[in-house]
Amino acid sequence: MDLFENIPEQALDWHRAGKGAALATVIQTWGSAPRRVGAQLVVNAEGQMQGSVSGGCVEGAVVVEAIEALQDSKPRVLEYGISDGDAFAVGLACGGTIKIYVEPVGAAMPEQMLADLVATRATRTPSAYEVNIATGARRLVENGYTERFAKDRSGFEEDGQTFVAIHNPPLRLAIVGAVHIAQALMPMARIAGFDPVVIDPRGAFGAQARFPGETVIEDWPDDALATFGLDARTALVLLTHDPKLDDPALHVGLRSGAFYIGALGSKRTHAKRLERLAADGFEADTLARINGPVGLDIGASSPQEIAVSILGAMIQTLRQMP
Repeated sequence: MDLFENIPEQALDWHRAGKGAALATVIQTWGSAPRRVGAQLVVNAEGQMQGSVSGGCVEGAVVVEAIEALQDSKPRVLEYGISDGDAFAVGLACGGTIKIYVEPVGAAMPEQMLADLVATRATRTPSAYEVNIATGARRLVENGYTERFAKDRSGFEEDGQTFVAIHNPPLRLAIVGAVHIAQALMPMARIAGFDPVVIDPRGAFGAQARFPGETVIEDWPDDALATFGLDARTALVLLTHDPKLDDPALHVGLRSGAFYIGALGSKRTHAKRLERLAADGFEADTLARINGPVGLDIGASSPQEIAVSILGAMIQTLRQMP
């Protein structure tokens, strides 16, 4: 689920404001469909929309169907594909097929259930919205679906009728070191759907003039990370080159469930880092979690290019989890 767009939150706001809201969710794809299963779009009665179910290919047609769903208070399943006569008319000419489930809030999806979903997201609690497409039975599940949560994968159950929309906590990024690479990485990460913060006790480095509008925590990394919290939806990137700052952060990171841990430095620097951490009692399999030198090996040299390589490594790790 692409959570940075706050689709459920927008749906609840529009519904409570009396504008109506219909949620459209991609429930199946075939071929080269542009959005993955679980992608969402919300539409109100005035035709305003937020989110995407096809990257722009069929949104216009879905908006029309969503408004009709708000008018007749009935959910519906839509299907668009290259084999359909309407495919070219709506713009899906890339060879893919998508199936979309549209449900009006209130008439189909209960308002309280949507409010409960928004509440779980606010507390970073993984939750699954389960709906039987045939019967309309719905429920919100916070326990179970362990494998779906781990792989961040929405989809149908074996019965072919029960669709499970996974709502994992939004992705976060904790950057230790308010350096030039961090200045480039923070806006890139935000565009990619991460909520980034930078941590640096050195006030001059984290000045607002260097990071306008960004969240900067001026504290020692181990204390800041203990308060911030590192979980399976959080990446940790260390950029200071200074063991006094990086090593305490690594102590916290290696004891956490952070899905990605990367540390800037040459191979020689990283080898010395591993020696220090081993002396502190960390086992080899635990130390193997550290990606060092940080980022993908793309020959990056400038701060901006290094930031691209780091973001690429984070996404690769997230999406290729076993």
